[in-house]
Amino acid sequence: MRVNIQDTTLYVEQAGEGQPLLLIHGFPLNLEMWRPQLETLSQHAKVIAPDLRGHGQSTPTPGPYSMDMLADDCAEILEKLGIQQPVVVCGLSMGGYVGFSFLRRHPQMVAGLILVATRAGADSEEGKNNRDNAAQQVKSEGIQPVIDSMLPILMAPNTYQEQFDLVDQVEEIVAQTSSDGMISALMGMKTRPDSMPTLKKIKLPTLIIHGAEDQIIPISEAEAMHFAVVGSRFEIIPDAGHLPNLEQSQLFNQVVKDFLSTLQD
Repeated sequence: MRVNIQDTTLYVEQAGEGQPLLLIHGFPLNLEMWRPQLETLSQHAKVIAPDLRGHGQSTPTPGPYSMDMLADDCAEILEKLGIQQPVVVCGLSMGGYVGFSFLRRHPQMVAGLILVATRAGADSEEGKNNRDNAAQQVKSEGIQPVIDSMLPILMAPNTYQEQFDLVDQVEEIVAQTSSDGMISALMGMKTRPDSMPTLKKIKLPTLIIHGAEDQIIPISEAEAMHFAVVGSRFEIIPDAGHLPNLEQSQLFNQVVKDFLSTLQD
């Protein structure tokens, strides 16, 4: 379905009943990356997955897209859908950055956190320069250079050797991102704040998931979040890289299902 909010129209899918579970995709992807979760976790929760502005089937707008802007988009989506119960916010990579902003800006709407393949720290100077270079490349050459640079490192080495269909699927998902959306998200991630202080204040049930072979964010970043959030659960998904929900979807879904069941208890 399409949801009109503020200055744009966002595409959203929802399935299932029960505890609302908001799935926020990473960069430069869209809700299709959550297809195994929409199909399976919807048997245990009310799963809501939007395309962030400029990604997938959602309309791009002038950037940059700050993480606060994207978080507010998600909050407005929930309001438009009539979701009044606090939600479990599950964000992968950039979706985790959006999740931190969502928690800071809309704490009353959050029942729990699932942080997947993400980090709490802000970009280093090198990271910011890399964002600038990537954005400039998209402006001059289109999105293909970003696809070419990211696709070989989004997943674990074994995934590229054994799951050819998945590699093709991920490439198709990335190719659906608009140039404006890609540039605007890069600039938004570049200026995001350090969320380590936020972690230390979290009192909600929190699950941290990381692929054992993540080539983009070191597993040490996930460990740092686990140590900072008192009482958090930490799960390492073997034979998975930066997209554990796709690479090892059955194991990922079971871990999330177990976490959701503890909230119900």
